Amino acid sequence: MPRVIVTTNLPPAGDADVLLDEHISTVHLSSDHAAGQLIERLSWAIRDAEQSELDRLARPLLRGVAARPARSTRRRRAAAAA
Repeated sequence: MPRVIVTTNLPPAGDADVLLDEHISTVHLSSDHAAGQLIERLSWAIRDAEQSELDRLARPLLRGVAARPARSTRRRRAAAAA
């Protein structure tokens, strides 16, 4: 049976996220309404996959930015207390 799968690109380590994995048949294209529902599910999965990839790309940047001030603040406090 035909199948539609929407995944993210493979990350550097680990498996890709699967956002849609659906068996389809001609009934999904038998009417405008059914075809519209299939397209709607595809568009949700594509948007979610795109957002997931953007989030994954932003995570290392956010961790690096957030970690530096926290460490330097702790060091300054420790030095001031000593």
